[in-house]
Amino acid sequence: MSGVVVAPQPEAAEAGAEILKAGGNAVDAAIGCALVQTAVDPFMCGIAGFGSCQVFVPGGAHEVIDFHGRAPLRTRPDMWQDLIRAETEDGFGFVLEGRVNEIGYLSVTAPMTLAAFDHALRAHGTMPLAALLEPAIAWAEEGFLVRPAVHDYWTSAPAAGRVPHPEYVLRHPATRAIHASPEGGIRPVGDRVRNPDMARTYRRIAAHGVRDFYEGEIAREIAADFAANGGLLGPEDLAAVAPVVGAPLEGRYRGLRVTTNPPPGGGVQVLEMLNILESFDLAAMGHGSADHVATLAEVMKIATIDKDAKVGDPAFVDVPVEELTSKAYAAAHAEDIRAGRRAHVRRYNPGGAESPDTTHVVVVDASGMAVTMTHSIGMPSGVVTPGLGFMYNGCMGAFDPRPGRAGSLAPGKARFTAMAPTLLFDDHGPVFAVGAPGGTKISMAVMQAIVNAVDFGMSAADAVSAPRVLALSDTLDLSNRALHSVERELNARGYRTRRSPRSHDFASPHAARRRPDGSWQGGADPGRDGMAVEV
Repeated sequence: MSGVVVAPQPEAAEAGAEILKAGGNAVDAAIGCALVQTAVDPFMCGIAGFGSCQVFVPGGAHEVIDFHGRAPLRTRPDMWQDLIRAETEDGFGFVLEGRVNEIGYLSVTAPMTLAAFDHALRAHGTMPLAALLEPAIAWAEEGFLVRPAVHDYWTSAPAAGRVPHPEYVLRHPATRAIHASPEGGIRPVGDRVRNPDMARTYRRIAAHGVRDFYEGEIAREIAADFAANGGLLGPEDLAAVAPVVGAPLEGRYRGLRVTTNPPPGGGVQVLEMLNILESFDLAAMGHGSADHVATLAEVMKIATIDKDAKVGDPAFVDVPVEELTSKAYAAAHAEDIRAGRRAHVRRYNPGGAESPDTTHVVVVDASGMAVTMTHSIGMPSGVVTPGLGFMYNGCMGAFDPRPGRAGSLAPGKARFTAMAPTLLFDDHGPVFAVGAPGGTKISMAVMQAIVNAVDFGMSAADAVSAPRVLALSDTLDLSNRALHSVERELNARGYRTRRSPRSHDFASPHAARRRPDGSWQGGADPGRDGMAVEV
């Protein structure tokens, strides 16, 4: 076995593996896997979503396909500044009066995902999109079983005034008709969800091409629905959709080359944190020790402060990437940590938590081609156009409604996301591929998976399963497998801690690691329902 597919949904991972077995390459498998994800996890991702994908072709291209959702052209920078109730504690957006940025037609940015899939296949794939849509069509028609992670999300209680998750399922009639039980409530675990409307839409795309979604009959149906319901998205937004393709950001960690995505993605945070951590002997501290956890916490806070102040859409904001990813900048912060100086994360009326409404896929094939892709609908908008079957993203919820800031609203602007599809290389090629769903927690989970693999020598499965910590504010969050003795020591040092009831928490990294014999092993975060399939 020399290839691997890793995803948070077993149906999707198997679909990707079958594509590799049939002779497809890593890009074919990644797109086929991702399309199945849209059918079996429709509140985590969809063709009307956004994301970031890194593709490495041995001896050929090495690029990042950026497909972050962009605010509709009718967006006004000040349109929500009088509606602010609070900023979430982790910086994943704002809670507004009426929650207009979180649910409904005003919450939707331009749908980028389908255009990005099409580009990836045309540039690097070997199979047509129509063929790769077939497994997703089958799952949409035959239905998927509600998995525990799906049910857990649908029934989750809101935090800090956010929309209760059942509203995403039940508020809008077209969404409720697909996903609710026959009695009109939340479906139980094991119930089967069929979506013939999605299957018909996918068949239309297979027959008429992606441009039908952006400029043809499907586009006209989308625009008409938004016009009838007061949405900002219009035909001009759909026609303007195009992914941004460029070189990855690059750095080094412990002698390995690290490549990740540029802003408005979270790769800049990953490189900044790894640069600082390189000054510390983490292995000597011991995994999960108070010294290890405190060091990670300070690094995460530093990266969060810099992200809040300096990182946004580079088409609108001058992001100091060279400074943030420099070794000298990292060394100065490492000295602060050694001196006991603690970072302070400021929040506007803090409270709340982030949304994990995202998914990830990692694929490596026998040739060494590697794909790591995070794609999402952000917080789901809860909106499905009658007859089309797919849900739109709710990406407007993460913009800053205060004008004049890095993350402020602007027409055509992309918001920051912590998505960080990342690859590590030695002299022989890729050795580690990783990414995660999980809102603003993503870059923090990716960093910890890398540290677990590189500093602590963990397998892919262990690297994504080991207890994680989180510090996106002045509170240090611990998963429930963190030792209580370590928590007591952190408290004695003056850290305010908060323990999660979950054993696996703070994003859901998925990874693949190359074995010494050149084959690949995969690791799926056990906090989700996914798996790794070696081919």
